[in-house]
Amino acid sequence: MALGPGKAGAQVYGSPLCSHHHPHHPRQKEGPGDAFWSRPESRTWTVMLLLGTCLLYCTRVAMPICVVAMSARFDWDKKQSGLVLSSFFWGYCLTQVIGGHLSDRIGGEKVILLSASAWGSITALHPLIIYLGSAHLVLMTLSRFLMGLFQGVFFPALASLLSQKVRESERAFTYSTVGTGSQVGTLVMGGAGSVLLEWYGWESVFYFSGLLTLLWAYLMCKYLLNEKETILSFEDLAKGLSISKQSRVPWKQLFKKAPVWAVIVAQLSAASTFFTLLSWLPTFFKETFPDSKGWVFNVVPWLVAIPASLLSGFLSDQFISQGYKTITARKIMQVIGSGVSSIFALCIGHTSSFCRAVVFASACIGLQGFNHSGIAVNVQDLAPSCAGLLFGVANTGGALLGVVCVYLAGHLIESTGSWTSMFHLVAMVNILGLCTFLIFGKAQRVDTDSAYVDL
Repeated sequence: MALGPGKAGAQVYGSPLCSHHHPHHPRQKEGPGDAFWSRPESRTWTVMLLLGTCLLYCTRVAMPICVVAMSARFDWDKKQSGLVLSSFFWGYCLTQVIGGHLSDRIGGEKVILLSASAWGSITALHPLIIYLGSAHLVLMTLSRFLMGLFQGVFFPALASLLSQKVRESERAFTYSTVGTGSQVGTLVMGGAGSVLLEWYGWESVFYFSGLLTLLWAYLMCKYLLNEKETILSFEDLAKGLSISKQSRVPWKQLFKKAPVWAVIVAQLSAASTFFTLLSWLPTFFKETFPDSKGWVFNVVPWLVAIPASLLSGFLSDQFISQGYKTITARKIMQVIGSGVSSIFALCIGHTSSFCRAVVFASACIGLQGFNHSGIAVNVQDLAPSCAGLLFGVANTGGALLGVVCVYLAGHLIESTGSWTSMFHLVAMVNILGLCTFLIFGKAQRVDTDSAYVDL
């Protein structure tokens, strides 16, 4: 197998078409040097980024957990609840590309810290914002939009940071480990949020997740970043957002490549279906099985997803180390993450047993964790020099379709009076993305101006 980015001899790739020159992220083709974290640094950053991803989802799922109680309090129907839930994704889709580009220019760690401080503050202020006036629906829709706006930069910044700091042979496991934060966060909020909701009311859920995020941002500032790295001036932002001749992204070259479109469509499908399940599963269990305990269906599926995601990263890196092509490993992970999980999604809608529904939901959510070692790292395979920006483009599509799917799911449930249609929608969108990736997906670099090296 050919040498991966950042290894000795990587000069055969040619020069990156969209490399960005900034002090925090040396280009990968310059060899190991200071471009990659040392093992101790990598472990520390992995743990902190795992916690950051966990808190990202703690704040994100606070609304789906509280939406039933808030709907009763403010007299919202399903369509209005769907509007509040989907408004997050309108903001989320607007900052994906700009967040990725900014991260490639000034450093993903700065962008992550800035965004976490913002979304933590907004979450903690949710209960105050909704009582600012009588238009509760408008105020909560606006605050969720702002939440999406700031959270939208996180994963593109993460992709940019890891593509520059983690070796290819360790990338799938590192990304899948950090990615388990999505399950851990949903798990923590599913358990703690359900208890807080029952004991202290829906307001406490927002206070809890928002203040924890602000604490994490403070610890990042104090222990991982030096004083110079934590200072982000308007001049830095302007410089990062500017498009110079040296940093201009070659859109024509990138989007002439079928593998780029394949990973975008696959990411679009996987992200939107995950958002749909994240938004509506709590309501499904609450209404279909009203006598069930909230902590069971809010905790068990995400508890299963943690080892599943870690297993996917381990298996993917093992396949590559055993001599399998990188793209083969990515596609195997994606078949499990999108294909097999869709089968279990369909099963959820066709059972009347609470226990079986929890088992099916656990399998569906757990297997979606394999996406972390499939399409999520394939973006970094294709364009490590501008992975943040390309991931932003892919995730923008996912967020846009997420808006449509979350709202459409609410409309279908309200119109048909059945939850089956929502699970059919999830499976159909998943399979479309999977087939596109299996047919056109590759793992050879497309951000170079010379011959490709097949991985």
